[in-house]
Amino acid sequence: MIFKSSEIETEAVMNVARQMCVAAHTAPKARGADNLEIMIADGSDIDKLAESMIEIGEKIERYGFFVRDANNIKKSTAIVLLGTTLQTTGLDCGFCGFSDCAELELASNLCAFNAGDLGIAIGSAVSLAARNHVDNRIMFSVGFAAMKLGIFDESIKIAYGIPLSSSSKNIFFDRK
Repeated sequence: MIFKSSEIETEAVMNVARQMCVAAHTAPKARGADNLEIMIADGSDIDKLAESMIEIGEKIERYGFFVRDANNIKKSTAIVLLGTTLQTTGLDCGFCGFSDCAELELASNLCAFNAGDLGIAIGSAVSLAARNHVDNRIMFSVGFAAMKLGIFDESIKIAYGIPLSSSSKNIFFDRK
C-alpha cells in the first residue's frame, strides 16, 4: 500500500495534538489542582472558529488582528484549545493582590496560579509540538473566539488556541 504525504502528515499532526493534550494535562499545577479544560478542534469546528474571529475582528477595531489570525487557522490541520477556570488555591498567598483567597473570591478575580498553571500547560504542549516538528503558534484570538462560541464550559475565563500545521513553510511565520 502507498500512503501519500498529505494523509500521513494529517494523521501525524492529529497524533501530536493528542499528545499535546496529555502534556498540558500532566504539566505541574499549583497544589495539584487541575483547573484546565483541554480539547482539540478540527475540520468544520476550525471553520466556525475562523468565522467567529473574523466577525470579532471586523466589529472591534483593536481586535483587527483576529482577521489575520483567522486566515492562519483556516490553513491549520487542528487546534489545541486550553482554558482555565477562576478557582483559588487556598494558599492565601496574596500573590493576586488581595489579602487572601476569600477576598479574591468576593471580587470574582483571577488567582495568579490559574494563569501560571495555564502558561505552564501551554509551554508543555508547544514544546511537544516543536519536538515533533509540527508548526504551531499560541493565539489569544483563537481562545477568545472559542469562549465566545461557547466551546468551553462557562467556568473557563482565560483561553488560548494553538493551531497546528505541517507544510513546507510555516504558515504562522509571516504575520502581516
